Amino acid sequence: MNRYLYLLILCFLGPVKTAMANDALIIVANTPDASIQLTRQQVRNLFMGGALSYDLNAVALPPENHTRVLFNTKVVGLTESRIQSYWAQMRFTGRKKAPKEINNEQQVLEYLKTHQGSIGYLPAGMPLPDELTVVYQIN
Repeated sequence: MNRYLYLLILCFLGPVKTAMANDALIIVANTPDASIQLTRQQVRNLFMGGALSYDLNAVALPPENHTRVLFNTKVVGLTESRIQSYWAQMRFTGRKKAPKEINNEQQVLEYLKTHQGSIGYLPAGMPLPDELTVVYQIN
């Protein structure tokens, strides 16, 4: 009986572990300095309009994109509605500009490849060309 219960539990936990592995994100930059490594706080600041010592321009996915939801949850720590509210305030006061939005992950990858100094987030496991550098990774 215990054996069947154990197998049943494994059947339910297997897909959960797979889903968690697919939720890993990488922050990728097109920069000539391949040694750059950022902290979570630096990535958050960069995507929320803050300044860094690196000259990087952030690009983001649209609000309904699953990868963006994961990024907001794991890195920014805010819900999409709070982020939209933040950017509305920043636009109104003219203090900061939201990251450029690109339609999907494949287009972000193409944009990053062709625009030096750009930075974006992608699902971990996406094949990357040599000119891009992973500057932060979160599981």
